Amino acid sequence: MNAKVNRQIVLASRPTGEPRTDNFRLIETPLPLAGAGEVLLETLFLSLDPYMRGRMSAAKSYAPPIEIGGVMVGGAVSRVLQSHHADFKPGDIVQGRTGWQSHAMSDGAGLQKVDPALAPISTALGVLGMPGMTAYTGLLNLGQPKPGETLVVAAATGPVGSLVGQIAKLKGCHVVGIAGGADKVRYLTDELGFDVALDHRAPDFAAQLAKAAPRGIDIYFENVGGHVWEAVFPLLNDFARVPVCGLIAHYNEDGLRPGPDRLPRLMRAVLSKRLNLRGFIVSDFAAQADDFRRDVAAWLKAGTIKYKEDIVLGLENAPGAFIGLLKGQNFGKLLVKVAD
Repeated sequence: MNAKVNRQIVLASRPTGEPRTDNFRLIETPLPLAGAGEVLLETLFLSLDPYMRGRMSAAKSYAPPIEIGGVMVGGAVSRVLQSHHADFKPGDIVQGRTGWQSHAMSDGAGLQKVDPALAPISTALGVLGMPGMTAYTGLLNLGQPKPGETLVVAAATGPVGSLVGQIAKLKGCHVVGIAGGADKVRYLTDELGFDVALDHRAPDFAAQLAKAAPRGIDIYFENVGGHVWEAVFPLLNDFARVPVCGLIAHYNEDGLRPGPDRLPRLMRAVLSKRLNLRGFIVSDFAAQADDFRRDVAAWLKAGTIKYKEDIVLGLENAPGAFIGLLKGQNFGKLLVKVAD
């Protein structure tokens, strides 16, 4: 084991605008042995998620930035190779925030065992992991869906949006999903059972959305921002709820967009329509983790909800896949398979 190396992808430089492959660097470091109270992990699957773009920036946020030369952050499903920790044994499958690397050393803090009998282990990073819990807690706590209401969700084929729409259907909502491309649009209606699916790239997208939501929009689960928000905004009903989960259309921006000041229009609508816009981070609802896993695991077992994964092979391909993620090139939950 001492002869092996740990392959790591580190932040080589902070991106300006869209990340480039030269913002990342692949390095090799010696693979240590687990010490007292430690476990040595081999990464099987690495999760790629939009929030990672924010961690590449030095701007102040809800979490500290990655230092230059630091390993890129991220969740992973791993196999325990060595253990001197009472709670873990070699062969255990675990999930934790161990980053973009082939191996990781851990003292056990934050590691959770993954039950391979429950579902494929990759789902611990998707529908049964952080994205799934983001959808579940954001929708139920902030969206508060009620039968007969209209819900619109952007980035609807992603791991968050797809589950938001499916849970909303279970709650009796009229669900409109927004995605990019004909294949994704078909998947939303044909496979996931959304009532309507729209391609945000269509030149008449705003008109299509108004037709799809003739009674207005009661819940808009915001993952995108940009021109999708501009189309949604006029259709929001009185007392509409807008859980703000992500703004992927803006993550590569380095400053304010030119143009008129739209803030007065937004604030006037917040006041007159009594809108509820609420940003959230999934950790806000950490106490609901058991409820989330119980409910979503039961829906999966019953076949009530479905999920889709987009798997890239090889740690060295993570930077390119991540850059594509920010452009909407993935179809489903984006994962990197690092080892078998």
